[in-house]
Amino acid sequence: QVHVMESGGGLVQAGGSLRLSCLASGSIFNIKIMGWYRQAPGKQRELVASMHSGGRTNYADSVRGRFTISRGNAKNMVDLQMNSLKPEDTAVYYCNLDVGWTNYWGKGTLVTVSS
Repeated sequence: QVHVMESGGGLVQAGGSLRLSCLASGSIFNIKIMGWYRQAPGKQRELVASMHSGGRTNYADSVRGRFTISRGNAKNMVDLQMNSLKPEDTAVYYCNLDVGWTNYWGKGTLVTVSS
């Protein structure tokens, strides 16, 4: 059984920063991609940033230059540093594990950016 847990969400003023962390545990083999997605009210879930097993990263145009995805301190951990936050970044942020034949999702962590 695989368990994915996000942490670090909260309320921040526009221009501020937050750091999200994702820790995956359980019977996990051969993670291909770890990524962060977000879903704002009334909108579809969208990719924010991802990191491939080889280290290659990918960012949504809306966050490039402001957000940074990186490996965490523990195995199967990935962080998302979010700087210069904007009200439009308000959403539930989800961590995703792509192991090739399936995906695992966390329950999400809420990020609210006030203007």
